[in-house]
Amino acid sequence: MRSLALIIPSLVSLSLLAGDLPAPPVELPKTDNFQFTFQARVRGEYRNNVFDFNDRLDSKTDDNWLLHRIRLGIEWQPLDWLQVTVQGQDVRESFSDRADVPLQQGAEGDDAFDLRLASLEFGNPKQLSLKLGRQVLSYGDERLVGPLEWLNFSRTFDAVKLHYQQKDWWADGFISSVVRPHESHFNTSDWSDTQNSRHQLFSGLYFSTSLIPVQTTDFYAFHLHEEALIGNTDFITLGTRMKGDPLKLAGWDYTLELAGQAGKVQGQDLRAYAFHLEGGYNWLQTGWKPRLAMEYSFGSGDGNAKDGKVNTFQNLFPTNHPPYGFMDTFSWQNMHNVVLRMAAQPHAKVKTNLDLHAFWLADTADAWYRANGTTRVRGVNPKASNYAGAEADFTINTKISKHLDMLLGYSHFFAGTYLSDTGTADGADFAYLMLTLNY
Repeated sequence: MRSLALIIPSLVSLSLLAGDLPAPPVELPKTDNFQFTFQARVRGEYRNNVFDFNDRLDSKTDDNWLLHRIRLGIEWQPLDWLQVTVQGQDVRESFSDRADVPLQQGAEGDDAFDLRLASLEFGNPKQLSLKLGRQVLSYGDERLVGPLEWLNFSRTFDAVKLHYQQKDWWADGFISSVVRPHESHFNTSDWSDTQNSRHQLFSGLYFSTSLIPVQTTDFYAFHLHEEALIGNTDFITLGTRMKGDPLKLAGWDYTLELAGQAGKVQGQDLRAYAFHLEGGYNWLQTGWKPRLAMEYSFGSGDGNAKDGKVNTFQNLFPTNHPPYGFMDTFSWQNMHNVVLRMAAQPHAKVKTNLDLHAFWLADTADAWYRANGTTRVRGVNPKASNYAGAEADFTINTKISKHLDMLLGYSHFFAGTYLSDTGTADGADFAYLMLTLNY
């Protein structure tokens, strides 16, 4: 199962030996290709019952708080074949009752100014390039690999990535380890954290082509290795994604993504799968440019926790926030999710969306997993109904000026019979206002 992890260094070595990467010419560094980047983001949130679905319990997560983030970076291309990127980030959580520690009690927490990006890219990113260092990895619709920008600290990887591109296709090969936020010291991945025994290694190959004119077609293979006292994790994810272009399909669009997994999870045999189906229509010639779409997503669950086998789909490193509801109550595992999406653009600078979700557990002998893929909503009860509930998400996205964006949203969760069969079943609410300043 370490084959993918061995492929990437071999590709890099072969490319260097073959002379595919251009030899550095003798030239003086450029000083006019230097750019500062700056982002300030603030988001006020109100949450009620999102974690416990219980009106009678006033928990620390039923609260209002303020999340703020500042990023300051540089982008420099001193030579035609070299791109330098460095970005620092400071994130804070204010006015909340819960501890300001990242990922504790659902908190985003405090992470004082730290290194978010630091990379060198050699070659031409539109042809052949090699990128080394701390960077963002994002593929497809980010259902398996994405930067998770909704979170204050987001997600980056310490990685080596080889990119090759032609007119109608491109391919990436990478080997990486995810960067983990630490409240009191420098953020590290397992590559640089010598005190960590997890030894995580996440590698992959991703191929995308537009040779079929009306769609983008992707194929991918991801490999995850982690070590633990209770047993090692070592599995591969194979998948494909096809996405239709409404500009070439008279307004129609579609997405089909299929993924299967095999290997080991914490020492147990893994066999799991997931898929996503989506179809929509865009009124491109209408003033408000409305879109109406239906979706169905499925992630397999585990019907027997005691048989030494795992059938729960592993969600890897996704951006789960937009596809499965803004309240982050579900991930792409042990779930059925049916969605009706409606969107319109009443003004050139205003976009509105209304999403209606319905959720079921694929198997009530397995848990209901939140967006992080690990936190469980309730204890497992095989006798419970599998209908978890419904969620309505309404958002307004406005571009106030060239550099300032505003996002306003409200979500409500209608508790289903699974919640009433396993405990309290009160509705939940989530409201937020976010301003983002970019330079």
